[in-house]
Amino acid sequence: MTARIIDSHQHFWQVGRFDYPWMSPEVDVLCQDYLPPALEPILNRCGVEQTILVQASNSLDETRWLLTLADHNPFIGGVVGWVNLTQKVEQQLDEFIPHPKFKGVRHLVESEPADDWLIQSTVFSGLHELELRGVSYDLLVHSRHLKYAQAVAANCPGLRLVIDHMAKPPIERGEIIEWAGEIKEAARFPNIWCKLSGLVTEASWRNWSIGDLKPFVNVALEYFTPQRMMFGSDWPVCLLAAPYDRVLEACQELLSEVGDEDRECILSKNAASFYRLQTQAQAA
Repeated sequence: MTARIIDSHQHFWQVGRFDYPWMSPEVDVLCQDYLPPALEPILNRCGVEQTILVQASNSLDETRWLLTLADHNPFIGGVVGWVNLTQKVEQQLDEFIPHPKFKGVRHLVESEPADDWLIQSTVFSGLHELELRGVSYDLLVHSRHLKYAQAVAANCPGLRLVIDHMAKPPIERGEIIEWAGEIKEAARFPNIWCKLSGLVTEASWRNWSIGDLKPFVNVALEYFTPQRMMFGSDWPVCLLAAPYDRVLEACQELLSEVGDEDRECILSKNAASFYRLQTQAQAA
């Protein structure tokens, strides 16, 4: 285990505070408040130094709230918030960019009825503004969206993009071929990175094993290489299938054949570089 771990993907929310379209009775364990006091002792126990707190609602007010949480919790190294990419992007970024922990933007693309949402003209204009401002973009997508992510990467070569949850591969069904083809094409673009996160919830929640995850992780490692991959817990969503400790342990098992230097890149260095994090010592 490396001495330093950065979790590139976790969430906080309060039920009823914002609109969470994904919150439903099918995911009842998630239908409760998840806030910093619940996570901090787990991070301390697991040796996780910093996290990236990621939006869960398409809401400017949620972004403001997440940044307030980051102000009061030093373990939050950065926030990936939400802005409306289709209008007044400059004005919204003018508000958020001065905050030292505002590191990136995400939109719930997977919830959009149009698969080509990313390349619609108004959205594309907003993504170009992110490129100009040096703000990264998290891609919450499935493999069917990756061709549009490639178009963004090609037309915004200075925009740092990262695919959340390895584009949610169909692990439970074991259908790797089509997904692997899309991942291979996306990885050709040097400005697209990939998060090793959210996999246990794409497998069978009750019966997943390392063996179920490994073929998919190996594909991502082959195409993105350890230099463009980063660990993320996806806590508390991961609780549908496993506690935080087990998710981190599974990641370390999946990387057991990776060299020490490459493993350190995935577990900490890549997230620090991609999100341009300060260490806690620098922040102090």
